Amino acid sequence: MTEVSLSHEQIKAYARLSPFELKNVFVGLAEHAQLNEPGQKGKSQAQMLNAGRGNPNWVATGPREAFHALGYFALTESKRVWTADNLGGMPERQRAGDRFDAFVRQHPGMPGIELLATCVSYALERFGFDKDSFVHELADSAVADNYPVPDRMLPHAEEIVRGYLADELLGGQAPTGDRLSLFATEGGTAAMCYIFDSLMKNGLLHQGDRIALMVPVFTPYIEIPQLDTYGFDVTYVKADMFAETGVREWRYPAEEVAKLADPSIRLVCLVNPSNPPSLALSDRVREQIKDIVRTANPRLMIVTDDVYGTFVEGFRSLAADLPRNTLLVYSYSKHYGATGWRLGVIGLHDDNVIDEMIAELPRPEQERLERRYGTLTLEPATMRFIDRMVADSRQVALNHTAGLSLPQQVMMVLFSLFGLLEQGQEYKHRVRDTVRRRLALLLEGAHMKIAHDPGRASYYVELDLLAEAEREHGPGFAQFLTTAHEPIDPLLRLAEQTGVVLLNGGGFDGPEWSVRVSLANLDDLDYLRIGHHLRHIFDAYAAEWRARSSGTGTASATSEEEHDGR
Repeated sequence: MTEVSLSHEQIKAYARLSPFELKNVFVGLAEHAQLNEPGQKGKSQAQMLNAGRGNPNWVATGPREAFHALGYFALTESKRVWTADNLGGMPERQRAGDRFDAFVRQHPGMPGIELLATCVSYALERFGFDKDSFVHELADSAVADNYPVPDRMLPHAEEIVRGYLADELLGGQAPTGDRLSLFATEGGTAAMCYIFDSLMKNGLLHQGDRIALMVPVFTPYIEIPQLDTYGFDVTYVKADMFAETGVREWRYPAEEVAKLADPSIRLVCLVNPSNPPSLALSDRVREQIKDIVRTANPRLMIVTDDVYGTFVEGFRSLAADLPRNTLLVYSYSKHYGATGWRLGVIGLHDDNVIDEMIAELPRPEQERLERRYGTLTLEPATMRFIDRMVADSRQVALNHTAGLSLPQQVMMVLFSLFGLLEQGQEYKHRVRDTVRRRLALLLEGAHMKIAHDPGRASYYVELDLLAEAEREHGPGFAQFLTTAHEPIDPLLRLAEQTGVVLLNGGGFDGPEWSVRVSLANLDDLDYLRIGHHLRHIFDAYAAEWRARSSGTGTASATSEEEHDGR
């Protein structure tokens, strides 16, 4: 087996990097190998297969066509106010609905116009909007001639997105007698930053406080608490259950979840469905967390990142089960192929423990916060946490210019309305089928086994190579791997020898010998190729192990008989 070109010391050093930074090393190795493939005169015929990032290779075209059709309507609204060359005016609200209907009739063949009209009709019927006000909000947002007002989120946009989240993440309806307020953000990453920052600014978290992470988890949730700004004392709730010998279930044992009962743990963060295992929380774990909050830790704050929820049939967020404790984060990036749009929301129910805890802070803390937010309202003590996040996102002093850009908000609206329509539901099932088909092809090529689970989103898969080693060849082979090689060695070999780029699962606080494969960003058959390459690397390790065990000192090819039972 060909060794990688990096030294042992270099490999150990690179293992300390974040998976997303380490990915750049793998990409560099893959590109170098391509350019220097023997017999190709500097140009490789092999394709680099980068399954390291989660950016999907699909896009939802219908809502985008509707967005551009809306843009043309919005410009006609502007030009009817002022008619000078290249100079228009602000769209008017009065009779905007009638003008929209006329525009639709006059442009029957325009791409997106039919879906746009359907979205508007659906919104008017479901949410009972005033037609002129709603159409004006859409047109004015598309023109983008105003600051976002209200800054947290436009009123019609908030109600539509609330309805979308209720249908897709909250089991079909928001909790009765309560309202989910939303803050539109520049994607899920901005939402994460705003939440951590405002919890600190408002005295709900302090440096050194205990928080919990349900792992494996998206790496920023691991790395942010370690920053000097926060320095949290982190408890890890680990998904380390096995379905059978050598086959990880990626589920949380009851004793791990029980760690959340410690009232000194102020906050727990999770991605649901998880990243990288890509599994939704089981009913058992959701019920256990509900019981912990009800009995042992009623002030536990929960941040749930549910970006992959739409990929699981019947998904239900903790924001539905524990509305008073939960900050919901959602991004449109993955489902709609819209990472470049930067569309996310933070949801917090109006009746929540966070506002209660702010109201109960000691008087010196209350006075500090009154000074902080006193320029925004005459009664800063009554300012809700979700509105404080908006102000904090612009250093308070720039609160008057806060808010997600209006074209971004209107795109969010159109994605949401499309998702609520029958054709949006058909689209959802197509993208679900896409990632599941790719997972099947990957496993076919790799001859590896994973646990069957109805809660699997299949957006990623995390493969534990050490567990697979023990399943196929016993504990002796697994022991050999850990003593003879570093955990990232398989990924370096894949990149340098085959052009395949994967991420190391250890960087997500999963098992060190696990790898994460994104099932979203390559063509279907590429995953069959990745599986074959992974199997080749795996079998080469097995051949090396057998050669050392037999004392021959040379590696031999794996026999056909040794593939039996895979």
